Amino acid sequence: MIGMFDSGLGGLSVWRELTAQLPDEPVIYLADQGYCPYGGRSDDELIARAELIADYLLAQGATLLLIACNTATSAAARHLRQRHPALPIVGMEPAIKPAALSTQSGKIGVLATQATLRGEKFRQLAAQLHDHAEIYSQAGTGFVELVESGELGSDNARRTVAAALAPLLAHNVDHVVLGCTHYPFLAPLIREQLPPHIDIIDPTDAVVRQTLRLLQQHHCRSGPQMPPHYRFVTTGDDHSMQQFLRQILQRDDRVEALQPA
Repeated sequence: MIGMFDSGLGGLSVWRELTAQLPDEPVIYLADQGYCPYGGRSDDELIARAELIADYLLAQGATLLLIACNTATSAAARHLRQRHPALPIVGMEPAIKPAALSTQSGKIGVLATQATLRGEKFRQLAAQLHDHAEIYSQAGTGFVELVESGELGSDNARRTVAAALAPLLAHNVDHVVLGCTHYPFLAPLIREQLPPHIDIIDPTDAVVRQTLRLLQQHHCRSGPQMPPHYRFVTTGDDHSMQQFLRQILQRDDRVEALQPA
């Protein structure tokens, strides 16, 4: 069983693709909405949350951990791998390498949370690719809150997206990398405000492929005889998560409420 978590509902963009490509794999998804957003929290806070959540998911029977959150990956993935050396762990990283290697203008933009952008992993990736492209980063201020509230097509959402894109457009970037799992839910608004020649890069598909590779490598994939079983857990408001599942993913699953530790 795959155990996955995010600060909130953004990781459901990964869940959606994961379950489409691995329809027979049971998944438990934990939304840490009681502590959302993660973007303004310290690495120590995020490591502590990741430890608690990983322990919970393992106790529920998870055999692979998918950190469906760029911010948590940046802060805590290495720590979790050291703490659980035998556990296959998949994390999220901004897909700046494919963007940097395919840019025509030599300029790419990255939308992410402040925590991801200040993280060591992002700085290392950006430095490694400096010879291939100029990388302009921009925090998606307000993006997480829009997704958590289900506000994906309002005038306020359009204004918020436009404000974040403006600095990147001013640099004439030709790729925009989505560096937070909440952001794909705003991709239609991002797309409508970008010129046609600018590509949007979403790492979700690559993450799903890596998940499949690790499931096979560690021989922990469920067989096709097991019907898919999905669980949704939140440390926040179970009713708001259930509403999101219904409205955005057209699912009527029960959401389990878990008191934040």
